[in-house]
Amino acid sequence: MIKRILVFTLVVVLLFAIALTVHQQFISQPLSFPLWQVYLFHAIASLIVYASIEGICSIMPNNAGYAYLAFMFLKLGLFLLIFKNAVFENDSLTQAERYALVLPLFLFLTTEAIAVGKLLNSK
Repeated sequence: MIKRILVFTLVVVLLFAIALTVHQQFISQPLSFPLWQVYLFHAIASLIVYASIEGICSIMPNNAGYAYLAFMFLKLGLFLLIFKNAVFENDSLTQAERYALVLPLFLFLTTEAIAVGKLLNSK
């Protein structure tokens, strides 16, 4: 359990560093929000979700899938609460800003889903 969490942490930290660096290289105009905060939120949230699913899976393996679904809704809700100024108050988001909000979400969500899927299939 601890080994899988540490491996996932390493993958998320590497993904955070590489994806943020590459993403910042492609941005030609300034964004209305700090890009690193969006990436950091998704990285930390992914680590929390995966560690929680590991714990839930060891206690109640039949309900781990439902817990993962609940964590996804909580993660999206927290993202909207934290970044409400960037999402709701700015009526004219540029295309680059839209991509900057959605790309990290799908990147970390995919990584998280693959890890949780492997975990649930192994149990």
